[in-house]
Amino acid sequence: MRYPWFRLGIFMAGCVFPAWWLYEASASLLGPDPGKVLMDRLGLGALVFLLISLCMTPLQRVTGWPGWIVVRRQLGLWVFAYIVLHVLAYLFFILGLDWGQLTVELRKRPYIIVGALGLLGLLVLAVTSNRYSQRRLGARWKKLHRLVYAVLGLGLLHFLWIVRSDLREWAVYAFIGMLLMVLRIPAVARSLARVNRSKGRAVRGGLGR
Repeated sequence: MRYPWFRLGIFMAGCVFPAWWLYEASASLLGPDPGKVLMDRLGLGALVFLLISLCMTPLQRVTGWPGWIVVRRQLGLWVFAYIVLHVLAYLFFILGLDWGQLTVELRKRPYIIVGALGLLGLLVLAVTSNRYSQRRLGARWKKLHRLVYAVLGLGLLHFLWIVRSDLREWAVYAFIGMLLMVLRIPAVARSLARVNRSKGRAVRGGLGR
């Protein structure tokens, strides 16, 4: 396994936040509605992990370090894990496992449908993130995994619908997401690669003196 310490650090980061939030809930530190706070934090955590995972390709292009790409799948699986926990928190703490209430919620809060579509997209990405799927799908695998951009859009729309009265926090995440999309425009991506090559030539030139 390459870069085990980097992988371990990401694993620990993924585990520590839900564990800490559960501790806060057990210690009555999350206010009068800890279930909703947990649900919201898990959803936001999933968005943060998604944005971090989308940073990996630009970072690799700029630095040339392959470790960024190696952990991209791990980060994506953490996105899926947080979203699953987010949905479970909604079912347990908000609905109380009252499935009849779910129909009412879907009518009153259509952003839940948007979130469900994002969950389905993440499920497809998680199930096909293994090497067997890469070999099986071939060139289609990369096209399929561009679905992550649609998932990001759905996640931001879901978030926007919830916090529409206060857009400042949403705007920060939306700006980061937009910037990451811009960095994937072919001309911009080639510029990032040229930065890495220029740095490499400068280092080699310095060593040759």
